[in-house]
Order: sequence, then C-alpha cells, then structure tokens
Amino acid sequence: MFRAILPILRTDCTYSRHFLLPTTTNLNWHLQKEPRTYKKKLCSHSLPFCSLQVNQMSHLNRGKSRQSEKIPKKCVHKLLPTDNVYWRNSNGFHALTNQSHRNAWNSLLFKAQCVQKNDVVLKRLASLSPQGIVEASPPVIQPYMRLIRFDKPIGTWLLYWPCTWSIALATPAGCLPSLWLLALFGAGSFFMRGAGCIINDMWDKDFDRKVERTKLRPMASGEVSQLQGLVCLAGMLSVSLGILLQLNWYSVVLGAASMGLVITYPLAKRFTFWPQAFLGVTLNWGVLIAWSGINGCLQMPVIPLYLACVLYTIFYDTVYSHQDKYDDMLIGVKSTALKFGDNTKLWLTGFGTTMVSLLVLTGRMCDQTWPYYSAVSLTAAHIAHQLYTVDLNNPDDCAKKFRSNSQLGLVMFLGIVLGTLLKKEEESSSKPNVPELPAS
Repeated sequence: MFRAILPILRTDCTYSRHFLLPTTTNLNWHLQKEPRTYKKKLCSHSLPFCSLQVNQMSHLNRGKSRQSEKIPKKCVHKLLPTDNVYWRNSNGFHALTNQSHRNAWNSLLFKAQCVQKNDVVLKRLASLSPQGIVEASPPVIQPYMRLIRFDKPIGTWLLYWPCTWSIALATPAGCLPSLWLLALFGAGSFFMRGAGCIINDMWDKDFDRKVERTKLRPMASGEVSQLQGLVCLAGMLSVSLGILLQLNWYSVVLGAASMGLVITYPLAKRFTFWPQAFLGVTLNWGVLIAWSGINGCLQMPVIPLYLACVLYTIFYDTVYSHQDKYDDMLIGVKSTALKFGDNTKLWLTGFGTTMVSLLVLTGRMCDQTWPYYSAVSLTAAHIAHQLYTVDLNNPDDCAKKFRSNSQLGLVMFLGIVLGTLLKKEEESSSKPNVPELPAS
C-alpha cells in the first residue's frame, strides 16, 4: 500500500490536532472532510489518516518515550525513507532537510508548532517530474491538473505508443516517421486522455467515493464541481479538435466517430464484465486515425495492428483492475478481473499469444524486416515475464506491472522504425542486376 511514502503534516482550522498522511498516490490530504484517529498512533496500515495529539508532542520530543515505542518500527521506516521531510500548511508544500531520523522527527514536531505561529519556512524545491510540476503549480490549478491525471502520465503513454506504431508502419520504406505527425499525435494523446479522464470521473464520481484508490479524486471528493469539470472538458475537447483538423478530412470524420465511444465507455462497467474490451476499442482508435492520416484511408495491414492493440489493452488493464477487485465486488462494478477470477492468467496467456500473432501478421503484410520481429520477440518476452511474476492479489505489484508497459511501447516503436529503414536496403539488394543497353 505504501510507495515512496513521505510524511505530510495536516493541521485543522482549530490547530488542536496534527495529522500525518502517508502519501500513496497523491497529496490530497486536504480533501478529507473529517480527520480520523486510529488508537492515537502515528501510523496505521488500514487508514490513510493517522493522528498525533498535541499533548503527545512533549512525549515524543523526549526521544524514547512510551508513546514513541507504540510506533511500529516497520511503519516508521516507511514514513521516513529519505532525509527530506515534506509537510504543508494552508499556504502550500514545504520541505526541511535533516541528517537523521531523530532530527527528522524533532524538526517535524517543531515545525508543527511553527504552523500554529504561522512562522516562515523554506519553500519546497521544484521538481521536473509530473508530480513535482503539479505540486509547484499555483494551488488554484492543481485540482484540474490532477483531474486530467497530469501527475500520472502512464495513461497518455499507453494512448500514444500505439499511434506511433501505426505512424511508423505506414511510413514509406527507407524513411523516418514524420516528426510533425509524432508531435501532433503526442499532443492529441495528452488532451484526449485528459478529456477521457474527466468524462470518466463525471460518470463515476459516486463509485469513486467508495473505492480506496479513487476516493480522493477531485470530482469524487468535491474539490472540483460538475460544472467546473464540464468547462475543463470543453477546453480539452476544443484543443483536441484543433489538432484533429490538421489531418485530412477522412481522418477528421474517423476521429469524430470515436466521440461516442469516449463518452459511453465509462458506462460499460455497469452492464458488462468486459469494460476492458470497450476501453481497448476506444483507447486504440488513434491507430486507425494515424494510418489514415498518412495514407488517406484505412488499409488491410492496419486491421491486425488495431486488433493486437485492443488485446494488449485488455491484457494490461485486466492486471490493473485487480487492484480494485474487492471494492468492485462491494459496490457492484464489473470488470474482467472479476470475470476471470482465478483463471485470469490463463485468459491473459490467450490474449498475449493472440496479440503477438497479430503483430507478426502485421509485419508480414507490411514487409517488415528483422528489427521489427526482434521487437515483437521482446514484446512476447515482456508479456511472458509479466504473466509469470505478477501477483494478482498484490495491488502494488499489479500497479508496477501496469506501469512497465510504457517501456514496452518504446521498444516496439524503435523496432518498427529500424525495420522500416532497412526495408529499402533489402528491396534494392533483392533486385537483379540488369546490364544497361549500349547507346545506339
């Protein structure tokens, strides 16, 4: 449950209690309306909020007190994995560097008293990571950045990489893929993924409140209203439309046809155990748009590529959905994780095998060369490794395996690019040498 956890101090409006929040997926501690206490301990593996009474500070400041002995050693280790203690008051996130865990605790408690006095502290250093950019942004836009999952770019990559595969495969032999199209589809993936997240949250905010992993999302927590989400959605779709209009009209019509899928996909989990299949059909629509953007229409080689990407999405999203399977059972949401149950790995083996076979078929239809098939082999090895090592009952391991798929997308893209570059050389070497006729 705990990953890269840093302690964050929360003080309520009366400053009568101080709360520590282990940060797992985001830093949304302030969204919880009512603070919770768990046996007056600093840490609890079962609750996201842990409390420290003000009258316990003096005991903790003495070093080895009876109260500090109540803190589980394992939990303390996870709460302080580095020498940086991050906390926040009503004005924003701040950091304090310490040389030891004891100094970290003492400084944290000292700063807790400073919050009461509104003392000035050092500002947290900015980071270029997506999470760091969100934290360094003005507080007024942070909820919207989290609404479009700016701090979790894995979804954008999973939308973008299949588009790059299609662009590279449709590129003429011996040429590099168009940087303009790659940039265009990169921007389109970012904005359409953000739009899809907003639509999903608007439909599912009531469900999200009941799921541990999603209950602190901006719309589920009430930080962003339905109207504010709708305005943000309109902006994301407007930019996406501007990007789509850069392509030919065939691609524009094809892209517009996907909006029905984008809007209705979140409803699938209410009626069928196959929402991952609906996601695969929707998420990989860019494969078709990218191909038609280069060739002006859809052609046969893009069909097996599209189906391979759909199966790939079912594969990794089934693993991902195992994180929430117990919450899903309680609230009545359907998924392939619940459909397959103990036979999940058997089903995933079938999906992975069929996906690899379709990628091989795509390569044959596009006359690809050995770098392409090498990338397909690495893809097959990656999928087999995931199947062999994933612990479907461990949410952290499921999330880790899910995130690793962004690396796989890059491997396939590089293999297709190199394979396309070598196509011209092989074609020229296979041509017979015909002697020139003497000039008359």
